[in-house]
Order: sequence, then C-alpha cells, then structure tokens
Amino acid sequence: MTVEIHDGTRWQPVCSLDDLQPGRGVAVLLPPADTQVALFVDRSGALYAVDNRDPFSGAHVLSRGLLGSREGRPTLASPMYKQTFDLTDGRCLDEDTAPDGTPAVLRRWPVRAAATEPRTPRDSRDSRNSRNSLNSLNSRKEERA
Repeated sequence: MTVEIHDGTRWQPVCSLDDLQPGRGVAVLLPPADTQVALFVDRSGALYAVDNRDPFSGAHVLSRGLLGSREGRPTLASPMYKQTFDLTDGRCLDEDTAPDGTPAVLRRWPVRAAATEPRTPRDSRDSRNSRNSLNSLNSRKEERA
C-alpha cells in the first residue's frame, strides 16, 4: 500500500506503508515547494501527518517526536521542549501560543493508505518519487551537518 498526503490540490504519494514503523515518525517532502511533513502510523494502524516544524523551537524535528495519548486522544510530544500536540486537531495541549505570539497549532495534512503503487510524477516539478522524497530530506540534513 502507498501512503498519500493531500497537498491541497491532489493526493501525493510519499512512501510505502511498509516504510513506516508504528510509533516512529518519518519526515517527507511534499513537492513542489519541498514542504516538510512529519508522518506517523500508530500501533492501531492510524495515520497522522502534521507540519514537521516545531513552533516553539523553530526546528524541523517533530518527525522524531514521541506518540502517546492524553485522555484517550492521540498526541505527539516534541523532542525539543516536550510540548504535546493533539493529533486530531493540531493544537498544543501545554501552551496556547508559541514564543513568536502565533497560535501553537500544527497544520494537519489529510493522509491515507491507498492500494496503489506510487505514481510516476506528471511533470518535472514532481520529479521525486516517494522513496526519493525521504532520501532527499536525509541528504540535505547530512549536508548541513
């Protein structure tokens, strides 16, 4: 099965469901703007996709956060300052605003598992296939280090 994220225009294939491990996140890039999205699958098989940028630290690290629950709702704890976000609506459960004064809410992305193989990109702007999106992000991190 292929995991797809809706970018506001169409469903983008980002990886195989087999690439995901329950409770562990991966960072994926959505073309054409290379938007970073943190993608998770929990132990029940539910998929979640949120912005990878932590609004409190400004770092793109949420894909390394910890999944959990609070009062029966799925949550994501940031690996930086440990703020916890509700995965059903994106809001921070610990603080209402980020340090810059903006609301402490993560953008949530529609995500699904589709019974199709990753599609061939339609144009050059969508030139990365699902595995290359993961590899591209990892390569950029290594270059910066």
